[in-house]
Amino acid sequence: MPVRPEFLEGRACVPQSPPDHGHNSTVMTLLVQFHSAGVRHAGTGNGYRFTDCSSETTALLIPDLYVKHRKPAGSDESHYLRYPGWYPGDLLALVGEVTSTNHETDTGPKFRAYAAAGIPVYVLIDRHTKSAHCYTDPVLPGDDPTEAYYKTDEKVNLGDPLPLPAPYPTLDTAPFLDD
Repeated sequence: MPVRPEFLEGRACVPQSPPDHGHNSTVMTLLVQFHSAGVRHAGTGNGYRFTDCSSETTALLIPDLYVKHRKPAGSDESHYLRYPGWYPGDLLALVGEVTSTNHETDTGPKFRAYAAAGIPVYVLIDRHTKSAHCYTDPVLPGDDPTEAYYKTDEKVNLGDPLPLPAPYPTLDTAPFLDD
C-alpha cells in the first residue's frame, strides 16, 4: 500500500497500518452528510502545508475530511506544484479526523497543529471514547504552535447529534456506533 507520511511538531508521522473499514466508512458518511447539506468544497484525501509567519513549513497534514473556504485559485495551484502534493493550509475552513491507530496523533499533535493554523472548526470522531467533538475558537497563546488549542469543545456521545456552527449541518453520529 502506498504510504503518505505527514509531518508535524518536527517529526514525520507514518501510519502504522492502513485505515480500517470502520474508519473509512465513518469518513465517507461524514462527507455524504456535508454534501447532502449543500456544503461546497468538502472532500477527502488532499494534503495541506502549514507555515509559520516566516513561511517555514510547520506541518504537512492530510485531514480525513476537509471543507475549503473556496475553490483553489491559480496561486494555490502554483503552491501545489512548488510543494508537490500539498495545498496551502489557509484554504481550510473546517477539518475532520476519525481516530484509528493514530488516536494520539488526532487528539494531540493534529489538534494543536490545526489550532495553531487558525482553522476555525475541527471535527473529531473519537472511536476510542465513543464521542464526537466540534472544536472552535482556535487560540495560539504565543509563538510556540505546540501550545495552541481550541477554546470551545462541543462534545456529544456517539449516537447524539453534533451541532456545528453555521453554515455547517448538525451531524448525525448514530451511524458511527456500529463502526
